[in-house]
Amino acid sequence: MTAAQPRGLVAVAAREVLWMWRDKVALLLVVGIPLLAFSLLAATFGNAVIRNLHVDVVDQDRSRTSMTFVQAISAAPGVNVDRRSFDLSGAMHAVRSGEAIAAVYIPKDLERDIMAGRRPQIVVFFNKQYFTPGNVASTSLQSAVSAAIADLPRGAASPGFRPGPLVVEQYVLTNPALNYAQFLLRAILPTVLHVVVAIAGGYAVGSEFGSRSMSEWLATAGGSSLTALVGKLLPYLAIFLLMMAVVLGIIHGLYEIPFRGNPVLVAAAASLLIIAYLSVGALFQLLVRNLASGLSLTGIFCSPAFGYAGVGFPILAMNTFAQSWGMLLPLRWYIQVLFDQAARGVPEQDSITPFMALGALAALYFLLSWLRLRAIANKPVPTAEEAVEPRRSGRISVARALADEYGRVLRDRGAFGLIVLGPIIYGLFYPQPYVGQLIRNIPIAVVDDDHSDISLTIVQALDGHEAVEVAARPTTLAEAQMALARRQVFGILSIPAGTEREVMKGATARLPAFVDSTYFLLYSRTLQGIQESVGSVRSDLSTQSARAEGSRYRAALSVSSPVEILNQPLFNPTGGYGSYVVPAAFVLILQQTLLMGTATIGGVAFERGGHEARRSRSAVKSVLGQALAHLLLALPAYVFFLVVLPRVYGFSATNRVLDLFVLAVPFVLSVSFLGQFAGSWFKRRETAVLLFIAISLPLFFLVGVAWPPEAIPPGLRAASYALPSTSGIDALVRANQMGAAFGDVFKDWARLWILAFIYAALAMISARFVTSRRGVNER
Repeated sequence: MTAAQPRGLVAVAAREVLWMWRDKVALLLVVGIPLLAFSLLAATFGNAVIRNLHVDVVDQDRSRTSMTFVQAISAAPGVNVDRRSFDLSGAMHAVRSGEAIAAVYIPKDLERDIMAGRRPQIVVFFNKQYFTPGNVASTSLQSAVSAAIADLPRGAASPGFRPGPLVVEQYVLTNPALNYAQFLLRAILPTVLHVVVAIAGGYAVGSEFGSRSMSEWLATAGGSSLTALVGKLLPYLAIFLLMMAVVLGIIHGLYEIPFRGNPVLVAAAASLLIIAYLSVGALFQLLVRNLASGLSLTGIFCSPAFGYAGVGFPILAMNTFAQSWGMLLPLRWYIQVLFDQAARGVPEQDSITPFMALGALAALYFLLSWLRLRAIANKPVPTAEEAVEPRRSGRISVARALADEYGRVLRDRGAFGLIVLGPIIYGLFYPQPYVGQLIRNIPIAVVDDDHSDISLTIVQALDGHEAVEVAARPTTLAEAQMALARRQVFGILSIPAGTEREVMKGATARLPAFVDSTYFLLYSRTLQGIQESVGSVRSDLSTQSARAEGSRYRAALSVSSPVEILNQPLFNPTGGYGSYVVPAAFVLILQQTLLMGTATIGGVAFERGGHEARRSRSAVKSVLGQALAHLLLALPAYVFFLVVLPRVYGFSATNRVLDLFVLAVPFVLSVSFLGQFAGSWFKRRETAVLLFIAISLPLFFLVGVAWPPEAIPPGLRAASYALPSTSGIDALVRANQMGAAFGDVFKDWARLWILAFIYAALAMISARFVTSRRGVNER
């Protein structure tokens, strides 16, 4: 560094921009990966309203009346009747194998029992293990069956007194159309970006300990560690603010979702979020002063953040550890500001608390990074031991390749952490937000303008329901709405004056319920608590009348409701959120850690042995031996995730462990071959983590568990089968949580073997192709 060279903040920033432009991985990380992830997610949620879910109908009556119900179900917008099983056994096979998300059972003698006033049951079975599509199918089917019941001819009503019904009128706040894209995209796009931000910050700082020069970095800053850190992170702040603008363009431009709050406040919060996670990435690098280890720690800190942010599963239902850890995550506070302003449109002062928390975390992480940089500025950078890939004499055998690869993973700290330690950490850490499973005691407000015995009974029923509790009794609806804006309550039930009078007159009494749909699980659970509580009061009033009038009440009931609808959830009957999301996420974690670990080893081999090592790894016996080594290394984590942890956390799990092993072999081998293929293109060990860690969340929604396959564009759905996770998660969740037999998941098993053969061939070919292109740039 000569005296003539510029120094200071601008010089550091210019140096960073120049390096980023020359380093293809850095450029791909900060621009290519976010745009790819955004495109995948935008395409995945292209159908904002879920339609045409596959259902099976079992019509045991085969009468004109049962055909009326079948036609009503076929006409429902959310479902599509594409199977007509002869019995329940066939319908359950369809649900377990994925050919249907739900089944409707119409019993024998339905028409005769209706005419006789016996109130027969029509049963709706729906797959609760697949939470979102299962609930959508259940709602659509119940609505269709109810509509068909309403169209049935009525007999003459029995004379005598009947109390009027209590009807909950639902008013959906913030997202009245229940647009899933509005809810999911607004949360997921920033979540994906925050991982990229942290990894990019870590890569920028960590590269100074390896391929770049820390002394040159500090010298360009004029010896000021503060100038060095600010100048380095400043270009990334600018780039990621542009990425945030792209996010807003997708949500509010492409999807035309309204923005209701203060854009300046949201922009300021986005800036703080980016600063916070750039600082987090830098801090981990400065603590360990090793690029690969620092990136692994950053991934562990950031990757599970979506669960702790309270988007899918609400914060109020989490255990103490999850709530405490969530408070340390800037994403948790940013999401609250974003949803309050963009979705709910609350006054700015109601978002001050999360905004201040976000600002405090950004300042704290930046301060810790700066203090750490200042402490090590004049210390020598630890040099990693540069092992040389040994040249093996003699012929390569599968057993020898297995032993060599096994040893490489055990000796390399980065690969060992990804393949062996990573799954253990994630297995213990990831499920913590969902351990509570069910949401209880959601605070609601009741505005009682009736002050009657019936209104008091309604309040007591609400307090007695496990889902909700009456936390506020405001005197006006305006006061209740203010409490809702401040997140003091999440729903409001209004009991108008004259409610008891209307009931006693036999007229319908309507109870307006205002429920915030910003967070879908909170919304559905709150509405469930209100409806079931009011329904219990309605039933009690009817029961009192029944005791007074006996058979005449039962006759009247058969006239008003000639068919009873029984809604029966399957495989996850309690509706536990953890039982739904964690088993699928476990399989994706297994894929991503193994994929990054095997690809990392490919980069390590090139660092130590160059093109010769790469060519040696691509031999047929080498590829097979390396895959077997990965299988042996991954199986303990596989057993831990699919056999041990489900029982520890109380999730359903099959006792047919052999079936899981049969599915495990092609899944692990296909991931291994894919990792070997990807690793044959990498010349540095950290490239795999940089490029693969941020796409985990988009991949999860392509599987078809959280977002139904029917709502994913066909081309994108077909392309998703190129990844082992699509078939692997589907097969393993059905086998482990739903009790599917091997025949039910045979197609997934076959796809995994096909992928294994394809990626094995590509791994054998690609290394030779890349080796022949000596002039290719560093990856």
